[in-house]
Amino acid sequence: MSFILNIFDSLKWLTGWEMILCALYLFVLLGYVFLKNNRWFYFIPGAGVIIAVISLIRGDASILALLIYSSTAILFLFTVRRIFKPSVKPISPKVRTFMVIGFVLGSLPTLLALTIAGEVRYNPVSDFSHKGYTQAFIAMNERLSAEYPFGDWKKVDWEAKRNKYEPLILQAEINRNSSLYYKTLRDYLFSFRDGHIQIVNEHLYDGNSTFKKEAGGGVGISVTQLDNGKVLVSLLVPGSPADKCGIKLGAEIITWDGKDVHKALDQTFWSENPPATEGVRIQNQGRFLARAPVGQDIQVKFQNPDDPAAITATLTAYDDQFETLKKTKVKLKKEDPPVEGQILKDNYGYIKIRYFLPGTTQSDPAKVLEDTIKEFQEKQVKGIIIDLRDNPGGDDDLVAQMAGHFVNGKRIFEYVSYYNRNTGRFELNRAETRTVQTSRIYFSGKIAVLINHNTASSGEGLPLFLKGMPNVKIIGFTPTNGSFGVVSAPIEMKMPGGYVVQFPDGRSLNQDQKIQGDSDEHGQGGAIPDITVPMNEQTFKMKFIEGQDVELNYAYQELMN
Repeated sequence: MSFILNIFDSLKWLTGWEMILCALYLFVLLGYVFLKNNRWFYFIPGAGVIIAVISLIRGDASILALLIYSSTAILFLFTVRRIFKPSVKPISPKVRTFMVIGFVLGSLPTLLALTIAGEVRYNPVSDFSHKGYTQAFIAMNERLSAEYPFGDWKKVDWEAKRNKYEPLILQAEINRNSSLYYKTLRDYLFSFRDGHIQIVNEHLYDGNSTFKKEAGGGVGISVTQLDNGKVLVSLLVPGSPADKCGIKLGAEIITWDGKDVHKALDQTFWSENPPATEGVRIQNQGRFLARAPVGQDIQVKFQNPDDPAAITATLTAYDDQFETLKKTKVKLKKEDPPVEGQILKDNYGYIKIRYFLPGTTQSDPAKVLEDTIKEFQEKQVKGIIIDLRDNPGGDDDLVAQMAGHFVNGKRIFEYVSYYNRNTGRFELNRAETRTVQTSRIYFSGKIAVLINHNTASSGEGLPLFLKGMPNVKIIGFTPTNGSFGVVSAPIEMKMPGGYVVQFPDGRSLNQDQKIQGDSDEHGQGGAIPDITVPMNEQTFKMKFIEGQDVELNYAYQELMN
């Protein structure tokens, strides 16, 4: 019954053209059962083909539409003979039955389309590339004011955004300043604090002249801010200007470029992706503080560990090919398997989940996880550590499937809602309700889940789902990324300058049908640790100087308690 209800509910995601095609198909199917031999009847499938062509010309090449078009084509092929040979004798009951069966089989693509209609619905790409900078910006802001999934959640004031950014966009247009336009567009996008928002073709590290000009130089360091506000050097490149002037790993930065270091951090705005939470923002400011134009001199005041004297030096930024940025951001390799497990000291199980998708070397990560847990049970591990740090996400269906190994009983993983272009409001996609069922291999022991600010998108789903269970503790320096929106048929717009911007199109909702995971207007969101690891002098030394896995140590302590 629920399947049939979901099918009918999915009709709301169809465009007007798609609805007409479905109605025509149903009419012809019923007509073959009940109508007599009327020639006009056989022109209806041809009309359906014309409608499909019109819909395609108007831009609807979505998977949903293509499946419905295929049913339309099958229907036409079954009836085209009767159009050109009207004198063909009446259809016998046997042939009529055969054709009805053929039509039913031909309807299967449409039935399949309706089961996934919300996820593959038509969401047109807005082409504003032919407009001027200002008019394109206004059109983008207007579309987002209706369709952006988290406008209300983040309390976005659309008029205020327009008033803030339109003058800068207009200035860039008048002065034909493409760099100012790009930076203003980027600043506007990043102001939403949503890690799923991106300029998909900005190629930050590959030929982006603005980024290269403003952040292409490094001095050989990256910094981390402690909970007490101190800013310490957490990465030092041997032979770099910073190294040559005597800066040591763990040195405290007091002033940067003639400004108090905290003021300098606040003025650091570059980032690869929009920082959705405060934790992500602070981490990225530490990575980008020491970036500057190549050749720029930077005056820095610092104090090395165990040295009471503060030293002032001048560093000259050099072209390091973005070395410090690349060393402080985990980049997955194609050969990295999605799931790996091992038994650590004292008989504790450890599972690293790098991403929630099949990999080139591992086609079925769910099966690997099941086999790993089965092995842990056979060896009677005392507890399991699930490491989701730096997991960028993947497929929510796979997350829900894997979650079944850690929950006893049926639970809702998520509901999903999308903007309905027919009604002009957000509506539940009932066919996409994800539930978690207890798996055949179920672990009921102690579990520690490791997260960090780079645990993003679908990677946040497992800690969000497991949080609050009595046998589970979430552990990390920071919450997860705070970007748990759904990207099924993303909002996409082509902007002047060749830029293509993309936004999430759906909301992930918890069992109470409230938005879950995404950061709010204050940058608060994501999966919150049950145990927040402090970033103090001791943990900094352990992590960045001694190379210890601090979060893993905390997980051990929690499981042993």
